[in-house]
Amino acid sequence: MVGVKGCKSMKTDSLFYTIFQELPFVFFALLGVPESTTSQYQFTSQELKQLALRLDGLFLPIEPNPELPFYIVEVQFQPDPQLYDRLFSELLLYIRQYRPPHPWQLVVIYPDRQTERVNDLYFREFLQLPNITRIYINELTISETASLPVKLLKLITEPETTAPDLATELADRARGEISDLELRENLINLLETIIVYKLPYKSREEIAAMLRMSNLQETKFYQEVFTEGLQEGRQVGMQEGRQVGWQEAQKAFIQRLVARGTGVVEIAQIVDLSVAEVEAIIAEATQAELGKQN
Repeated sequence: MVGVKGCKSMKTDSLFYTIFQELPFVFFALLGVPESTTSQYQFTSQELKQLALRLDGLFLPIEPNPELPFYIVEVQFQPDPQLYDRLFSELLLYIRQYRPPHPWQLVVIYPDRQTERVNDLYFREFLQLPNITRIYINELTISETASLPVKLLKLITEPETTAPDLATELADRARGEISDLELRENLINLLETIIVYKLPYKSREEIAAMLRMSNLQETKFYQEVFTEGLQEGRQVGMQEGRQVGWQEAQKAFIQRLVARGTGVVEIAQIVDLSVAEVEAIIAEATQAELGKQN
């Protein structure tokens, strides 16, 4: 996607695209397309040359079957009066540059109808085309949201008061309905990521209990962020010709959590420090960064 969006919207968009990347069958379930179709597609992004644009959500058929459409997916959780200007421009530019041997489908996902902005003068007729699907999460029917994949998406827009109960239900259903161990773990890991972003004030013990998991420090989210922070700390140490101790690795880990939008209270709970200590580390890192810029 191209354009300026709020931080919360960017996180929401990213969660949707992460789900489509890790569990592509979720996208097709949202469209009511048979799950078997998933094996015929790969999820990717595509740069549009010259204008420095990028299609972040793109499902491309693996085989050059002209009966299979390619899907451009846009997740839009913030009002944007120029969204359709951009989308149709990107669609036509993509066709011109790459000449895909497939018909096109455009799917736009909104939290609700009020978020959508349409210029009827230009796009009223365009939006009546059968190639275009607009999905409003809050208007999905009970039967549509009954499936596990669609409920996973609905968790992203679920109110904070009911999100923990829905997350618990989804984790239990995943264990009961998905026999493939790797697929089940991937889905539960995505549940964890959604909850960490959605409810940053929850402690690691609360999240672990909510999802029937062991300690958060053993989960994929924690391990990936910690590894990134540790590697970053080691790289800095190598550049300065010294070893990096635990405290410096921990500081790098905290900076990674901050970059991912984790709240100070949650960071303090994860690293077993006081809020004041975490705030001091963040302030120190900010000052160091400003010093480098000056």
